[in-house]
Amino acid sequence: MSIEGYDLLVEEFKFLLEVEKPKTAEEKLVAAAQGDRSENADYHAAKEKLRFIDKRLFYLNAMIQKAQIIDPSKFSHDKVSFGSSVKIINLDTDEEELFTLCGVLESEPENGLISIHSPLAKAMMGKGVDDEFILKLPHLKKEYEILEIEYKNIFSLKKTVRTKKDFSFH
Repeated sequence: MSIEGYDLLVEEFKFLLEVEKPKTAEEKLVAAAQGDRSENADYHAAKEKLRFIDKRLFYLNAMIQKAQIIDPSKFSHDKVSFGSSVKIINLDTDEEELFTLCGVLESEPENGLISIHSPLAKAMMGKGVDDEFILKLPHLKKEYEILEIEYKNIFSLKKTVRTKKDFSFH
């Protein structure tokens, strides 16, 4: 994943751990002080919210520990690699498409940001301008040619970047 992608995971982890979880724990204590917990909706809501926060913290921690941070700006991009923006042409239809190879958690296929683990990205990896490649799918084979390769910052291309507002559980 890119440096920005990693930083965003860490930011969300810290926010949930240092802000959201303590705030929700306090809400649970206040609700518990109101009396009978068996029919206390505020207590049960806070308890459920804490469970969601803990699950998300567990997931984020695992992603942070497993993360491979790559700075694609340091690559030459004369061949397709992580972070490359690649313009390709379908040799059957003459349709041009633009894709940027990124990490799984950063991908937005609808916006041309595709995971390096996708079949298309795997087929392009290591290829250069004017190279042709075949994308083999279960019932289909497509032939492409690489027209251009350049570097563009992944996060400058993203349409959806999570913020602290998105980190909260409402």
